Amino acid sequence: MKQKLTAKEEMLMNIFWEHGSLFIRDLISYIPEPKPHYNTVATLVKFLEEKGFLEREPMANSFRYKVKISEREYRGSTISEVVARYYDNSYLSLVSQFVEEDKMDLQQLKDLVAQIEKNRK
Repeated sequence: MKQKLTAKEEMLMNIFWEHGSLFIRDLISYIPEPKPHYNTVATLVKFLEEKGFLEREPMANSFRYKVKISEREYRGSTISEVVARYYDNSYLSLVSQFVEEDKMDLQQLKDLVAQIEKNRK
């Protein structure tokens, strides 16, 4: 996935990922105050649809929007871009940086390895 989300688009996608399919009016109800105008949200949703993150389903005289790309897929592609750009495509370098900066201790690293081995079985 090459498309990136703006901060406002990501905020809306987080709502979709948490609540599932929504009409724009329902989406607005989950946005914190001050709430943007309906047309502003509709425009952002249109951009999300054009980028391939959402698809619309006709319902009576309106549309309900549903997620096409899961949160896991999006976050995975974002991490992949960071690793490619800053760590020369080396996930080992990324994890090493966490350990070297004391953001991950040895036990956490062992737990991570155990979790990976368990998931591969």
